[in-house]
Amino acid sequence: MTSGFSTNMSQPARRAVALILIAGMGMSVLLAAGASIYASPSPDGLERVAEDTGVADTADESATADSPFADYGVSGLDDQSWSGSVAGLLGVVVTTVVAFVLFRALTRNRRDQSPIDEGPVDG
Repeated sequence: MTSGFSTNMSQPARRAVALILIAGMGMSVLLAAGASIYASPSPDGLERVAEDTGVADTADESATADSPFADYGVSGLDDQSWSGSVAGLLGVVVTTVVAFVLFRALTRNRRDQSPIDEGPVDG
């Protein structure tokens, strides 16, 4: 059974790739769940300009305003810091799962295709 890495890679190279992937996921989780605690509750630049110019008053409510992840948080969690952390963590997990599924589907398709043997070419 193959590990999912290229069969042309040596064992140390496979370990290095696995270590990089694990470190990247760890950093993603730390940033999504940890750094979001320190995010400013103030509006971002575009939202601030819209408020200052009065454009925000004329805007319609978003179609996703009632969704579980509206406004960079999770509905049902009263603490804004934890709400943002959970939303960030779930975002990393969902993005990772989608990327993994796409990667596996695309590489499996390529792996299943064998080169076509056209035989000798008449010259």
